[in-house]
Amino acid sequence: MDKLVIAGGKQLKGQVAISGAKNAVLPVLAATLLTSGRNVIEGVPRVRDVTTMVRLLTDLGARLESFEGDQIVLDTSGVNNPEAPYELVSTMRASCLVLGPLIARLGEAKVSLPGGCAIGARPIDLHVKGLKALGAKFRLVQGNIHGSAKRLCGNSIYFDTVTVTGTANLMMAAALADGETVLENAAKEPEVVFLADILVQAGAKITGQGTDVITIQGVPALKPIECRIFPDRIEAGTYMIAAAITGGEVEVTDCMPQHVEPLIHKMQEAGVEIKVDDSSIRVKGGDSLTGVDVKTHPYPGFPTDLQAQTMALMTLARGQSIIVENVFENRFMHAAELRRMGADITIDGHTAIVKGVAQLSGAPLMATDLRASASLVLAALAAKGESVISRVYHIDRGYEAIDEKLMRLGASIKRLR
Repeated sequence: MDKLVIAGGKQLKGQVAISGAKNAVLPVLAATLLTSGRNVIEGVPRVRDVTTMVRLLTDLGARLESFEGDQIVLDTSGVNNPEAPYELVSTMRASCLVLGPLIARLGEAKVSLPGGCAIGARPIDLHVKGLKALGAKFRLVQGNIHGSAKRLCGNSIYFDTVTVTGTANLMMAAALADGETVLENAAKEPEVVFLADILVQAGAKITGQGTDVITIQGVPALKPIECRIFPDRIEAGTYMIAAAITGGEVEVTDCMPQHVEPLIHKMQEAGVEIKVDDSSIRVKGGDSLTGVDVKTHPYPGFPTDLQAQTMALMTLARGQSIIVENVFENRFMHAAELRRMGADITIDGHTAIVKGVAQLSGAPLMATDLRASASLVLAALAAKGESVISRVYHIDRGYEAIDEKLMRLGASIKRLR
């Protein structure tokens, strides 16, 4: 099992290019199941979750023509298997995104209850409830969800809570349903908007993406997808924090600054110097940081996927910071590992109280989930001494070559295999 060994205390300097968005490419890959033909997707990050999704699609009958550089060519003409195997679904929650497309295309789906990061229950009951409203019937058999429908029919669906994957799943299913579907309290994340736009390019009729209400008029069939994935906003934010926490100066290139505005505002409030251009962000860490309060919310609020990284930054800020996690119920597991490095963090339910310390110390660390592992890498970069981070397969799920990118910025980091 790979480990990362980091000798902290080096200021990061230089440029880092941002890869394609993991959370955008996964639903687009699932959407290829709605098509029959040759799909070409560019800007694909080489991360573990993408590899898992491609394996899942090939198990369902798709044929991977090539995955060279950042381009995937996938022929979905032969998709005929409705069953998503446990060994793949159990490692990645986004695999539940095939549920709606399979029912829409094949009339049935057998999908194991999903796994992935241990950051909360993250049930897919909203997905199932929505698909039932479209006419699907479900039963649970030995840990597998069996869904079926002779033909999906449009309906009005209200999400009790905002759900990104639920919105994506229902939008894909409704694209091939009979009649009109209206999704209320829909997610507004850039990844959802992008998926809707790509489906429209493929022939779907979707309006309202980026608002609370998305309307889908079902069509008989979609054309194969051709698109380029936009830059990963969470990766961009992580490298912004890496520059600040090490007191370095880094230009984050090939990114979309408008997608990380909440983080930009909080970092500026904390005393970090930031300059924004059309597709780049220059971050210069100062001599001292000031604690700021953060509350996570669905987009366009502060992203939950940057909460752990921000907590790492606040461990070295003057004064007290209060971080409230409003999206997931179990997303403070990184706090215990940060405390082992000398951080002063108190957890009270959904709230973390962080009192800044003068210095963190290197330590053996254990990653528990994707974004927690990123926070540990950031803390280790700033700490005095050496840290060894285990279970880095978590970080490989969502960050392309993070050790190589950090080395190019001057970090002392190596991977032990």
